[in-house]
Amino acid sequence: MKLRDRIKKLVRVQASELLPNPKNWRTHPAAQKDALRGILAEVGMADACLARELPDGSLMLIDGHARAELMGENEVPVLVLDVTEQEADKILATFDPVSAMALKDSEKLAELLAELKATDDILAGLVWPDYVVDPLLAADWSPDEIEDLPTNDNASKGHSLQFSDEAWEIINEGVKKLRAVNDDKAITPAKAVELIVAEYLG
Repeated sequence: MKLRDRIKKLVRVQASELLPNPKNWRTHPAAQKDALRGILAEVGMADACLARELPDGSLMLIDGHARAELMGENEVPVLVLDVTEQEADKILATFDPVSAMALKDSEKLAELLAELKATDDILAGLVWPDYVVDPLLAADWSPDEIEDLPTNDNASKGHSLQFSDEAWEIINEGVKKLRAVNDDKAITPAKAVELIVAEYLG
């Protein structure tokens, strides 16, 4: 299959000169900005923003809004794409979701996390926070018996998960940290368990 190369050029421009895309649907909470600031300070620029050139010669961002905001008056590398506004919208809508469809190799992830945690707290925290990682790496995910999942016929009878006191301490600590990171007071222990399981199964 022959693909079109839509990259027109690589330029380095002052970050503040890049126009934010009014259709950008991503938001960047303080925790993400802090993590990005940490990796930029540790490693430096290892990726390029994506932008398209407008008729007046200015560059409008497609991807890289957080980096551009953090870099301010500093220069950033930008891949200028030869795309229409409609094509740029499609990239904007799918760039992150398509990447998120990748599956995880749990063994390789565990090895990588262990290495990062041993050498660099900042980098380890960028992957998953300790209160999510530690229980997953230490957990026994091969129980002797697994109760059948509820069906429509018996769902009303009620089902529950049983946790040890130690496990609940971990979960409640996770709740506190999740609330602080996300500034969301509505996160409950049940929601924390849901997030941890979703990360593991993802």
